[in-house]
Amino acid sequence: MTKKLYRSNENVMLAGVLGGFSEYINVDPTIVRILYVIAMIFTAFFPLLFLYIAAAIIIPKSDVYRP
Repeated sequence: MTKKLYRSNENVMLAGVLGGFSEYINVDPTIVRILYVIAMIFTAFFPLLFLYIAAAIIIPKSDVYRP
């Protein structure tokens, strides 16, 4: 079975991109969000902001809700 990357339905702050990525790599979503914010600060904010927006558009929303 192959793993697929989806935006999360349960770990959502803005669009669920980082929550979905954290589910994909089996890491706590808070750690992924903190690392992402630190990376945004060190890359002058805008490149990773555009990456997040593009990922929110491209990555499909998960249709499975896992309580």
